[in-house]
Amino acid sequence: MGGKGNGRARQGSGGIAPSTPSRPVRPASGAAGGRQQGIPPAVANRMARRVALATGIPTVLGMASFIVSYVVVSRGLLDIPPVATLITSGAFFLLGLVGLSYGVLSASWEEAPGSLLGFEQIGVNIGRLRSSFKRPPAAS
Repeated sequence: MGGKGNGRARQGSGGIAPSTPSRPVRPASGAAGGRQQGIPPAVANRMARRVALATGIPTVLGMASFIVSYVVVSRGLLDIPPVATLITSGAFFLLGLVGLSYGVLSASWEEAPGSLLGFEQIGVNIGRLRSSFKRPPAAS
């Protein structure tokens, strides 16, 4: 049967994500000052929550605008032009796209959680992004 049912259980073969490595992963050897590369789990979870809310709510509203428009027009309550539905849903989807950046940039990148909306973190995090893209001066 071409490799199926060989009696051994295959680890990680049932999902979409690639299987986890069997040996422990070491931090990158080029990390400056012994710092770990990557995002700490607390910060990653905070970013994920903010992104989910900042993109999920506008996206659901964008889809709901089609449903509401259909119900209103089909019951004869209002005559909504299709372009109004298109603009409304497009605006919500665009807001969801902006919410993706907002969710990442408004989260506190420190271990301590920031404020509820995180507006004060946006400037700090944009500065961090800019400084990470600056190249060090060439050695002469």
